[in-house]
Amino acid sequence: MSSPYTDLQAALSQVLPEERLISDELRTLAYGTDASFYRLVPKLVVRVESEEEVQWVLSECAQRGLSVTFRAAGTSLSGQAVTDSVLIQLGNGWKDYEILDGGQAIRLKPGIIGAQANKYLAPLQRKIGPDPASINACMIGGIAANNASGMCCGTAQNSYNTLKDVRVVFADGSLLDTADVDSVAAFKKSHAGWLDRLQKLGESTRAQTELAEKIRHKYRLKNTTGYSLNALVDFEDPLEILKHLLIGSEGTLGFISEITYHTVPDYPHKAAALIYFPDMATACWATTAMKPTPVAAVELLDRAALRAVEGMPGMPEDLKSLPAEAAALLVDVRGSDAEHLQSNIAEVTQALQAMSTLQPVLFTTDIKTYELYWKIRKGTFPAVGAERVIGTTVIIEDVAFPLERLAEGVSELQELFKKYHYDEAILFGHALEGNLHFVFTQGFDDPAEVKRYQALMDEVAQLVAVKYGGSLKAEHGTGRNMAPYVELEWGSEAYALMKSIKQLFDPTNLLNPDVILSDNANIHLENLKPLPEADPLVDKCIECGFCEAVCPSRRLTLTPRQRIVIWRELQRRRQAGETEVSIQKLAEAYQYQGLDTCAADGLCSTQCPVGINTGDLVRSLRREQNLGQQGKAQWIASHFDGVTRMARGGLKLAGLGRKLLGDSGMQASFTGLRKLGVSAVGHWRPGMPQAAQPVKQLEVATPAPSNPDAPTVVYWPSCASRVFGVSNEVEKQQDLKAVTMNLLHKAGYRVIIPEGIDSLCCGMAFQSKGLFEVANQKQSELLAQLHQASKAGQWPIITDTSPCNLRLNESDALPELQLYETGEFVAEVLLPKLNIQPKKTRIAVHVTCSTTKRGKGDLLVKLARACAEEVILPESVTCCGFAGDRGFQQPELNASSLQDLKKEVVGCEAGYSNSRTCEIGLEEHSGINYQSILYLVDEVTQPA
Repeated sequence: MSSPYTDLQAALSQVLPEERLISDELRTLAYGTDASFYRLVPKLVVRVESEEEVQWVLSECAQRGLSVTFRAAGTSLSGQAVTDSVLIQLGNGWKDYEILDGGQAIRLKPGIIGAQANKYLAPLQRKIGPDPASINACMIGGIAANNASGMCCGTAQNSYNTLKDVRVVFADGSLLDTADVDSVAAFKKSHAGWLDRLQKLGESTRAQTELAEKIRHKYRLKNTTGYSLNALVDFEDPLEILKHLLIGSEGTLGFISEITYHTVPDYPHKAAALIYFPDMATACWATTAMKPTPVAAVELLDRAALRAVEGMPGMPEDLKSLPAEAAALLVDVRGSDAEHLQSNIAEVTQALQAMSTLQPVLFTTDIKTYELYWKIRKGTFPAVGAERVIGTTVIIEDVAFPLERLAEGVSELQELFKKYHYDEAILFGHALEGNLHFVFTQGFDDPAEVKRYQALMDEVAQLVAVKYGGSLKAEHGTGRNMAPYVELEWGSEAYALMKSIKQLFDPTNLLNPDVILSDNANIHLENLKPLPEADPLVDKCIECGFCEAVCPSRRLTLTPRQRIVIWRELQRRRQAGETEVSIQKLAEAYQYQGLDTCAADGLCSTQCPVGINTGDLVRSLRREQNLGQQGKAQWIASHFDGVTRMARGGLKLAGLGRKLLGDSGMQASFTGLRKLGVSAVGHWRPGMPQAAQPVKQLEVATPAPSNPDAPTVVYWPSCASRVFGVSNEVEKQQDLKAVTMNLLHKAGYRVIIPEGIDSLCCGMAFQSKGLFEVANQKQSELLAQLHQASKAGQWPIITDTSPCNLRLNESDALPELQLYETGEFVAEVLLPKLNIQPKKTRIAVHVTCSTTKRGKGDLLVKLARACAEEVILPESVTCCGFAGDRGFQQPELNASSLQDLKKEVVGCEAGYSNSRTCEIGLEEHSGINYQSILYLVDEVTQPA
């Protein structure tokens, strides 16, 4: 049956490819979920790649009366990025940037992640002003649309105050670029009525002294409640008013397709002090005393917040002994050089001299202590999330009080938590701006719980907005969460002004209705997100989306957050007793979207506030599906030496086939075999390497040092390097194992290879399929041999493939073993024993996900920079998505993850990494030869 949405999809398909028009139930739910506690499922998700496409979609939606919502990263907390209509999602084409005026400004497309923008500016010691906690995941479009700020940003450096220019598509399809004189001239002609109306609104507002002063007062605080009415009192030029109204408008006034920021200094010298006070009032007075000083950040933590993190690994012992009423301030000071830093520290310390503290005020420049202090601050929110009752969500609100009344406001907030029995609630925040976050857990499956939440928020609104004249949303945006309270906070006069602004920009209410302004007084209590118990491995997920930026399948199928969202939905349906047909249909779609295309690399856990590795869930589900494969897996494990010989033989035959049929012929042959049911062959890869040389031949070819007292190392060549040899694109190149032996001998090492090497495996290949018993069996066999070969850990053990090294290091069975990945061993141990003559060349380096998880990425890059003049780290690549044999079974995962690699390595002579299977995919999608970093080290070194 036809509907406005099916008609829309048909119309859009005349211009947009079908794969960018998404209407199936799995992906609309997955892609429509954001970090808030609301659930609305879009009828259609449209991925756009250009302004022209945005204009086309807006036009088609307007014709049918269908509203649209824009989505960047979806880290929004207040429900401003969800919809039950049309969701316009940024595709991959919004990543361009340009550094201007020697770094004094930067032009950014909305799809760039905030942290990436700062990486572009880092060499110039500049950064963008906004620094939200989600900066490693959120995108520029969302940062600007929400006027996000953060810990060091304050109000002076937010998007509103650092805005230079903006490019925007309006609801009527018109385009304005305020940096382009021709665009401005055309807009002034076509939209003269708009600009005239904005000018008159500004004049009228400034003329109303009481209203104008109220607006100025509100924006002396952090404030994202409602529209940026300060634009009407700060500027007379209607174009400047228009530009600044767009900041914080949450996609309700237009689509920001580009923004230019004035940048701010990024001082390299930093110090911090964690200062304990006897009570919250004293901490607030200390904050007021520091306001005029050159502090970068002052973060307040109440006793409950400190208690939430005191049990975490690495926390200072003195946290546990603090009095019940204590509070802390984390004070951050920065400087352009060491002298500037010390001068700033002295000024801040002087301001605190009269304050009563529980310990002396001591600033540290030690990087580990500095990072520990910030770990305490950043650990508070996830600490509550990790301990919540399953089925509840974590709510984080952010309010702002006038700084001079912060102590009173905090005290009354804490009383409200007691009144409504939110006993786990904690308070922390950016005290310098009077901005406080309060975090508590909330269930929405019981009407009584919803009423408790409503009663709390009603009283919070009265307390903050009315009694203290503060702001109900300091930096998270109004969304639907605070829309019912905007008029309460601002008053009817200012609220009417906001409505007239919305009417001017979007008279048909096309853009993101019910966000910021809503006539529905209960909008914040409707469409609440269910969080059913799904699996202990992921039940703590708060659906923040921090994991998404590092996921290799993020542009192909689902991200970790989305995998969890759909798994939760499947469990909700089962628990609700829904029909098997409904469940089965979703489960079948989840097989490919959620399970088959997950690399299970675990990078998501490195970004997750509560440490969830969604790969663990995927492997667990694969285990259930592969229970019938245990016998086959056991046979392979028991005959592993023969299996590896067969694999090498298969590669030799494949090499002959390639010579006869070419890559296209081999691809057709593999496709035919799969159609006949021989799925194990996977897909033919043009980058398929030659077969590796057997280990025994290499031992003969690489003589050991003659010195009987030479240091000894145990070398375990992984099964990947025992099967996959050098690239077919190179000639007369040594096998990786030979290069490793050469390098070790060059440094004067005697090399021991464990007995029965061809039968040894770490078990990674079995683990990734959920065959845990067999995986652990192979790991135990290997560890036993390594224990014997290393004389119970007397000698270090190296392996030439980083994922295998990670798996061994994750085992606590034999802690005495010294386990290294070869690149790590070279960087930490061998380099002093070698003379290096760096190559005058440009190379690319891929840091594998396993190296990142072990925290050794910087070491690999340092090694590369010691060996080559210029090192490129492709910014778009996190995990390459090859994921062992998954690169042969789902090559599209590898292709999607590396889709931007070729343009990022232009001019590179070669690429280097530390995982043979990763290098196969990297070579295929980059156009340059990728191989182990050891080839480069061997080439540029001589014995010391």
